[in-house]
Amino acid sequence: MDLSEIQTLIKFVSKSGVNEVELETKDFKINIKAGASVVEVPQMPMQMNYAPQPVQPAPAPAPAPAAPTAEQTKAKEDAATAAENAKYITIKSPMIGTFYRSANPESPSFVNVGDEIKTGSVICIIEAMKLFNEIESEVSGKIVKVLVDDASPVEYDQPLFLIDPS
Repeated sequence: MDLSEIQTLIKFVSKSGVNEVELETKDFKINIKAGASVVEVPQMPMQMNYAPQPVQPAPAPAPAPAAPTAEQTKAKEDAATAAENAKYITIKSPMIGTFYRSANPESPSFVNVGDEIKTGSVICIIEAMKLFNEIESEVSGKIVKVLVDDASPVEYDQPLFLIDPS
């Protein structure tokens, strides 16, 4: 079973709602678990040995400030950034692992901002379970932005690069 078949199996498990899949052949055994299990603990009813206190009404909320808050300003900036980035293609992580921009610390990065890439060119490495997987571009274009720091963990489908296809 190659990496693409494993990735397809993982996607299937995550989308199907199945909690666990185990596959075993003469060459390998794979067990994929999805979701978190919930353990229910029975609750014992509590006995109240005191008289309940009367509930006092909450004070009226303060009026909202007239000036935009930092959260509102950040939301507007995020919306503007999203609109600007909509014209670019996003290359996403095909797996969970550790993102590396180069083959080793002494080597130059596979790609940098401003580099022209072609379909099939190696753009990064993602280490997963001690396997170093070269990630190839599925599009041609120019690297606009690297969205992940070198040697940082990435999740499945996390954006890695923004590409200008023009």
